[in-house]
Amino acid sequence: MVFTVGVLVSFLLYVIIGIILTRKIRNVEDYFVSGRNAPVILIAGSSVASLASTVIFMGDISFAYDGYALPLMVLAVLHGSGFVFGTFLFGRYLRRSRSLTLPEYFGKRFHSNRVRKATAITSILGITAYLMSVSQGVSLLLSQISGMPYSVAVIIATGVVVSFTFLSGAKGVLFTDTLMFFIFLVAVFISIPYIIHLAGGWPTAVINTAFLESKPDMLSWHGITGDGAFMGTPFEAIAWFVIMGIAWSIVGSVGPWQTSRYMMAKNEQVALRGGIVALISYAFMLIILHFGAAIISSINDAVDPSSHVYIWSAMNLMPVWMGVIVLSGIMAAGLSSASTFLQLIGNSVAYDLIDHSDRPRESLLKYSRAVMLIIGIVVLLLNLWQPPAIVWISYFAATLFAASWGPATFASVFSKKVNETGAFWSIIVGFLVVLITNFLDTFMGIAFPVYFDPVILGMISALITLILGIKFGGDVTAEEREFQNYILTPSEGQTQNDIAVTRKYANVLIVGGVVLVLFTFVFYFVPIHFM
Repeated sequence: MVFTVGVLVSFLLYVIIGIILTRKIRNVEDYFVSGRNAPVILIAGSSVASLASTVIFMGDISFAYDGYALPLMVLAVLHGSGFVFGTFLFGRYLRRSRSLTLPEYFGKRFHSNRVRKATAITSILGITAYLMSVSQGVSLLLSQISGMPYSVAVIIATGVVVSFTFLSGAKGVLFTDTLMFFIFLVAVFISIPYIIHLAGGWPTAVINTAFLESKPDMLSWHGITGDGAFMGTPFEAIAWFVIMGIAWSIVGSVGPWQTSRYMMAKNEQVALRGGIVALISYAFMLIILHFGAAIISSINDAVDPSSHVYIWSAMNLMPVWMGVIVLSGIMAAGLSSASTFLQLIGNSVAYDLIDHSDRPRESLLKYSRAVMLIIGIVVLLLNLWQPPAIVWISYFAATLFAASWGPATFASVFSKKVNETGAFWSIIVGFLVVLITNFLDTFMGIAFPVYFDPVILGMISALITLILGIKFGGDVTAEEREFQNYILTPSEGQTQNDIAVTRKYANVLIVGGVVLVLFTFVFYFVPIHFM
């Protein structure tokens, strides 16, 4: 009962914040991109929160518990690099474009309405699938801790997300995301040390986990071996995690839930600093979380389903007050992502697919809110019909963006030869290849080797299509070249002091990387090999 009350109180808090921030919505830019004046902490907090959904706290964590903690850490570091690569290689140029949505940027860059609509449609389809995944996670958690039927939990969770997102748009999402970020960050950093203490403390907990008979080699570089090795051979396992890490790095660089944060930053230097802070926070949080999930195996190696291992720990191992914080943190991670996804869908449908040329600009608010209500109902019905599949839905949805948008996105900034035809067909072909290959794998039983994972096939297809489009699709127009030159021109108002401050953040990132290496060496390598 205490856990249920704690979570429901957090629900009420987010709705109240949404109501309060509604008063600060004065125009379309406030609702779509929070007035483009967000500081570093809001950019970093919202970036991590929109990414660290129930997919991590109920999906990825199950991989770590089941025996793949070390490969998962490799994936996490590669994935997290997208925060920095995204801001340096794309985000700052996107912000210079003054676009309200990512599809609008593509439309401007290639002077093409069909490119804008193709980007919008693929974005809406992918984000809707991702929204399904995270809302399933939130509903499962609420159902488990309260005892209410899953169907009732789905209705409550969807209602909460729609309410505060509908009310305050980007301004509310940015603030609540950052609040949620601090909640789950605190949850991880207080709960995992406690779990390690219960498992015997360092180094006993690490040693016992590494040599656990029921899960042999679970702390090896390739993960578990034996009958429980559901990821295949050691090579196949580590190869899959590396491939997904690279794919997710590209997703983190070009995915709409990340790129939308760059557009909200006060200036491009703030966007760059936000990406650095996000990477440091994300990497440390996930390394610690995955270690903790693996160590739970030495306390109880039979939590079923394994996706509930962190929830089980909160309700059975921790003091009540700590358990409430952890469960609220997991819930916050899911709600933050869901609200971001819902807002992006509403904005893109209202702004990129509906013609507003003969209507006042402020009508976008009305249309965006109406779309959010409709999408909320659609996702609710889909989740009542579709059995929960948190991890695989999210991986499928996210990799759509890596394959469909990746090549065209980076080429749009740095290539002088990329044209409208190449960009359009690259987006379409990459999307279709990932969609078809995932369908063949999931529903037809046609397994692809790890080095030809659907996302790899999709990215290769999109890149080849882009090259062919450049070669045979005609010349770059004057409008395309003019817009590219515009975004490559540094923003006004950047002082040498601003740039110097950003360099200091980069130095902090280097120090953070060294500390992370030392931590893993002392905490993991030393006890296993020298004790």
